[in-house]
Amino acid sequence: MDGVNFTKGHGAGNDFVIVEDVDGALDLTPAQVVALCHRRFGIGGDGVLRVVRTAKDPAAAGQAAEAEWFMDYRNSDGSIAEMCGNGVRVFTRYLVTHELAEPSPTGIPIATRAGVMVAIVEGDQIRVHMKSPRVYAASTATTGPLTFPGVAVDCGNPHLVCGLHDGLPLDSLDLHVGPGFDRALFPAGVNVEFVVGAEPLPEADLHVAMRVFERGSGETLACGTGALAVGAVALRDAGLAMGVVAIDLPGGRLTVTHDAEDRWWLAGPAVLVASGETTPA
Repeated sequence: MDGVNFTKGHGAGNDFVIVEDVDGALDLTPAQVVALCHRRFGIGGDGVLRVVRTAKDPAAAGQAAEAEWFMDYRNSDGSIAEMCGNGVRVFTRYLVTHELAEPSPTGIPIATRAGVMVAIVEGDQIRVHMKSPRVYAASTATTGPLTFPGVAVDCGNPHLVCGLHDGLPLDSLDLHVGPGFDRALFPAGVNVEFVVGAEPLPEADLHVAMRVFERGSGETLACGTGALAVGAVALRDAGLAMGVVAIDLPGGRLTVTHDAEDRWWLAGPAVLVASGETTPA
């Protein structure tokens, strides 16, 4: 492909190649996404964030009146994903840093395939008003000989949240291979989260730790919508109608809040680390 200008960014270690395409002129193919995300032969990333005006991309049809910018997110295997919680924060950081949007107390609306999210910049942290998660079914995941009971959660994309019990440590799981799951329940695949309790924190109602295997990317250091799913299940299991859940992932901490106005928020870091141009090939 021709040389492509890019920026590299991450949210709690969940990393992305950001490609600016404001007028929708770039036809980004799955093979190009794979090449950009390859950690040996490309830039390296868990996915690609394409920055395009909402009105210029048919995939964002109907959202241009609400949001100027559309986050076209692709997994590292080239497949399309509906939403990425860490990605939308990094996307917002890019818009602000490159003067494509101004921070506002009411937030910056971002169009996604899961609908419009609103991101509020708060220094090093970015807080996003997310789609309300829907906990809807019991299911299971398997890793090797182990089977874990879990709960299906729709966060605009599919999740399966599984608790670890009997003292089984998170780092004992082998996630080099994707967990098994019910393909009838998740025909388009699923992100699988594994969760254990953690020591109480004064700033949170609940504190947990998790690892995640993301469809289309493999195990990642963090998953924003996965954290949202975990937070929703943790609050439900604790019998709390609202509250703050601190969630530790291998790449850092994310915070999920369900407030008195029935809004769900995801907060965490968003960092831009490098920019450049790929060599034409």
